[in-house]
Amino acid sequence: MEACNDTDSRRQSGPVMTTLLPQQIAPVDTQQRTLTDAYLLERIDALQAYFLDLRVTVDALLAAQLPAAAGKAYPYGRCEEITRELYALLSTRLRQPETPIEQVLRGFMAQGGIVRSIWGVLREQYFQNALQFGGLYVDVANDTVDVNKPPVEILPLAASGMTAVRDLAHFRRTAESYWGATIYANHLLPSLAPLLPMVSVSPGRLQAGLQSACDYMIALMCLDSFEQAEAWLRDGPALPDEEAAKLLADTPADLRPWTAQGLNESIIACRRARIAHCAADAQWRQARVLDYLRSLRGPSVAG
Repeated sequence: MEACNDTDSRRQSGPVMTTLLPQQIAPVDTQQRTLTDAYLLERIDALQAYFLDLRVTVDALLAAQLPAAAGKAYPYGRCEEITRELYALLSTRLRQPETPIEQVLRGFMAQGGIVRSIWGVLREQYFQNALQFGGLYVDVANDTVDVNKPPVEILPLAASGMTAVRDLAHFRRTAESYWGATIYANHLLPSLAPLLPMVSVSPGRLQAGLQSACDYMIALMCLDSFEQAEAWLRDGPALPDEEAAKLLADTPADLRPWTAQGLNESIIACRRARIAHCAADAQWRQARVLDYLRSLRGPSVAG
């Protein structure tokens, strides 16, 4: 594990979220409830129509770019891509609002109203990308599991059933039920294990791979300086030899274990990263993410 700069020596003793993690649901306090009531609640129909219009634009772009997911045509399985693209489009539109509803949203934000992309577990059933507007939950990809549902759903956040992933156990339970996955410990790519301590195998559903490279889960691993990552690496099951061979076959040599003791190397990587305060080093995290992306492209790509 490479050394990292100690840009912030403050240590977290456990997963107590004193500041929002990337894509974490923001608390709906009195200010947010008041702003939601004043700006948004009486305009739900207008918001619904506006986001449906944005979906038309996003669908025209993505449907031509994205292949079928799990053998099913767009928009099935494309919640993340649709939400990300629509949020980017919305951000561009709100810089110079033109329509009445855009001006309302801009005013809402100017008064301190929260507008953010969120990710978590919906109704303890599956992972979900959505948008938060103060006290409102806005799912702009509501038809990506059941294509017969309306594309956009707007609910009070408290009634949506959306919660943050609490820990690795919560992630594993959701992945097992939603993806039909079995989750193993990442003893195969030790340098990535502090941030990506899990490997999911979901035959016929998703390609086997490291979990989870979303911004929220990476930040969650950093929050306790890789303590829960290390615990899972120590106690979790090893990937079966056949699946391990498949995964390593497409992995650059410098990311593979140096010895046959991948478990020990992964645990050592967590401990070294903790000692060096890597959780607070954005450059170190970015380097590991780039290594992860390189692992997806296979051994022929230079580091």
